[in-house]
Amino acid sequence: MAAVLEGLEPEETAAAAEDAARFAVEAVESRPGAPFLLVGNQLNLDVHPGGCHRLQYLCSQQPPELLQVEFLRLSTHEDPRLLDDTLAQVPWSLLRLRSLVLKGGQSRGALGACLHGTLTTLPAGLSDLACCLAHLDLSFNRLETLPPCILELRSLDALLLSHNRLSELPEVLGALPALTFLSVRHNCLEKLPATLGSLSALQRLDLSENLLDTIPSEIGNLSNLSELNLASNRLQNLPASLEPEAFSVSILSRFPEPTLNQHLPTAGLRSLRLLVLHSNLLTSVPTGLAHLPLITRLDLRDNQLRDLPAELLDAPFVRVQGNPLGEASPAPPSPPDISQIPEMPRLFLTSDLDSFLVTPHGCSVTLACGVRLQFPAGATTTPITIHYRLWLPEPHLVSLGPHDFLLSGVLELQPHGVAFQQDVSLWLLFVPPRVQRCREVVVRTRSDDSWTDLETHLEEEAPKRLWARCQVPHFSWFLVVLRPVSNTCLLPPEGALLCSSGHPGVKVTFPSGATEEPRQVSMQVVHMAGLELRALLEESEASVSPLLCLSQSGPPSFLQPVTVQLPLPPGVTGFSLDRSHLHLLYRTPSTATWDDITTQVVLELTHLYARFQVTHFSWFWLWYTTKTCVGGLARKAWERLRLHRVNLIALQRRRDPEQVLLQCLPRNKVDATLCRLMDRYRGPEPSDTVEMFEGEKFFAAFERGIDVDADRPDCVDGRICFVFYSHLKNVKEVYITTALDREAQAVRGQVSFYRGSLPVEVPQEAEAARQRKGTDALWMATLPIKLPRLRGPQGSGQGTDFSLMPLNLGDAETGFLTQSNLLSVASRLGPDWPTVALHLGMPYRELQRIRHEFRDDLDGQIRHMLFSWAERQAGQPGAVGHLVQALEQSDRQDVAEEVRAILELGRHKYQDSIRRTGLAPEDSPLPGTSASQTPKSAQA
Repeated sequence: MAAVLEGLEPEETAAAAEDAARFAVEAVESRPGAPFLLVGNQLNLDVHPGGCHRLQYLCSQQPPELLQVEFLRLSTHEDPRLLDDTLAQVPWSLLRLRSLVLKGGQSRGALGACLHGTLTTLPAGLSDLACCLAHLDLSFNRLETLPPCILELRSLDALLLSHNRLSELPEVLGALPALTFLSVRHNCLEKLPATLGSLSALQRLDLSENLLDTIPSEIGNLSNLSELNLASNRLQNLPASLEPEAFSVSILSRFPEPTLNQHLPTAGLRSLRLLVLHSNLLTSVPTGLAHLPLITRLDLRDNQLRDLPAELLDAPFVRVQGNPLGEASPAPPSPPDISQIPEMPRLFLTSDLDSFLVTPHGCSVTLACGVRLQFPAGATTTPITIHYRLWLPEPHLVSLGPHDFLLSGVLELQPHGVAFQQDVSLWLLFVPPRVQRCREVVVRTRSDDSWTDLETHLEEEAPKRLWARCQVPHFSWFLVVLRPVSNTCLLPPEGALLCSSGHPGVKVTFPSGATEEPRQVSMQVVHMAGLELRALLEESEASVSPLLCLSQSGPPSFLQPVTVQLPLPPGVTGFSLDRSHLHLLYRTPSTATWDDITTQVVLELTHLYARFQVTHFSWFWLWYTTKTCVGGLARKAWERLRLHRVNLIALQRRRDPEQVLLQCLPRNKVDATLCRLMDRYRGPEPSDTVEMFEGEKFFAAFERGIDVDADRPDCVDGRICFVFYSHLKNVKEVYITTALDREAQAVRGQVSFYRGSLPVEVPQEAEAARQRKGTDALWMATLPIKLPRLRGPQGSGQGTDFSLMPLNLGDAETGFLTQSNLLSVASRLGPDWPTVALHLGMPYRELQRIRHEFRDDLDGQIRHMLFSWAERQAGQPGAVGHLVQALEQSDRQDVAEEVRAILELGRHKYQDSIRRTGLAPEDSPLPGTSASQTPKSAQA
């Protein structure tokens, strides 16, 4: 054990020892004589953290079952030194190892991106497995060069290197004679070795999502190759060796006559069935591709092909969408004179502009709403005017899945459907979400009547400023969405395996013959917290597996049963569960019910997983509970997961009933918010739960004689506008007034919330009750508001003016500023408000509190700072002078001059009014009206 813990820090040593001890107990209790997570000849140590410590413990104990292990899975999200030491023990402990999976990607970042493992190389000792190791998966790691020991694994059948940082492959790669499957997807390859053509046994080759601009002609030597994927590269042409006829000619020219029979294969790529070349820069393809004897699919989408041979154009297995076929080829451009090429224009649009011009020279555009676009040179052949508009999210403009979250408004770019000669880059600014497990940020766009997700890259400009960058295929509507991670694959007739990158153990196996034509299949997995479920069901032992959503294109059913694997609910093992408590639930997208199909399928249980077979896709969920009617419980859990049900709240301040707090909250946050606000507010209970569309706009309108103070800058026609986002704080605090005479009694009214546009006439209560029964009713909730009688100075109850008493800041010496004056000052401060606040004497801690309370609302931060300071200065002499001095010390002389102008205007008004009433002669000085004086009645 000491060898296992050597080289660790004291804290790490203690943790490792504790983990190993716990693992030893699990090994004994789970199954006599069999280590934990060891099922048959498979050892899975990537499901739980601490896999390296567990493997080292097993190697030190050498149980008999360890010698039978042929399949090992180990996560690479470990300390690099610990991982290297652990892998060094594998060759002499696992003598029969046939499959070694060292993948990263099980963990995800705050924005849903897969985190790569720490693996950068492999120990040389792994070459001792050369006689037995047939499968090696190193995906989602940080390999920059191929480890030398791999080239000595002569029995290697499958090598997976996707999602690494490889810039090249070694020339000696051809020394792997048994290799049939090679995947180097999503790396940085710029060229390929010619020896790649020496892999005579190779059947599947995936080189997609790299930087390849050419491929060697020797690739035509791969006579057993059945699948070749070169998508998303920079290929401009293909070697002639891909054509059977041209390949034979090229071979004849290379070998002397006596050796022809020895070296010449019968045909090149004679076994090729699937050739994927989409998303490249191809301008032409070899004609002979149509004569490949076994070809079933040729994907040429999204290239620059303007003409295709008739054999390819008419072939049913060829996909050519996204190519400018039939257009006249432009004349070959002459070499550009670099000195004559103008610099790309940069445009910064103001808020009053909604269009801009794009020329063939290209341009970089920053819109007033914060969106950026980059049109490369040559993107358009003629000048074109682009129009844009930023829409508030509305149901007819936004498509959200049941577990999606909206992160931005809706950007519309016109003209719709315009085609550019080169891709246009689009940057959309969005609010960073809170940490979401297994979720990712994507840009969603509308094409015709359907929505699609674009390949999106995230760029961080500041801690709270993130850009979603994508390549725009057309002009339409665009928005940023946070969705569950989606894993997709192209299902060929030969079958495939689809795994979840965020939830180990969730996978779908497609057998051969499940489909006749290739189809796209996708998977999304949603996790539900155990504590939340147990509180919902009021059952301490209840647990559920991740929620699995499966979808596919093409016919609704498969020709052969498809095997689905789900991990058992947490705390449940296949050897200890009570099968009567295990339920498999199924839900179709068109219905709102969950069906228990446990008795309709055959559930095969292992120690960790449950497997079953289906013939069509939908939602699947594995529950472990003592409840008998599970369907209704699953519906409640489903609604809790969605978080799109909200409550609308209207509360009055205890010390100032004319000030009302309006708030829109996700349903699960209402109780905690009410408890927190109880001391400061009073008012009605929240309204009934309302099914809200995230990002939807709705209004709050005060009725029956109660109106919103018209001086509010966020008030339009007596209404306050909200936009609901489940991850943001939607709060408005407003002053309300009435035109009614409330001399004798308190004024009663109501605040009503409306979806969409407010009706011209407010419906009566009976009409409102009728409308609320409809699913699409505009009326959503009505909450009562009661304003007390306006009391005079002596509490006599007299007074008919209900308008809010203005805030008069200052004194007779320095002058007075009204509430409207302070709003004008607040609108001018902008990002300089913290400096002004510090010069006003506000503590830095209070500034931090304001920033947090009004995050993502700069205007709210400024107004709260200024008015909270002004309230504390009420009745204090010299307050206005202090404000002017703070503005000057903050280098905001412009605002200071504006305040002085306001004071001067008030002084003149007061002097004129005094003289008009005859209280003072025209030429006599007025007492108390020096340059720094303005009486209280002068309210500018």
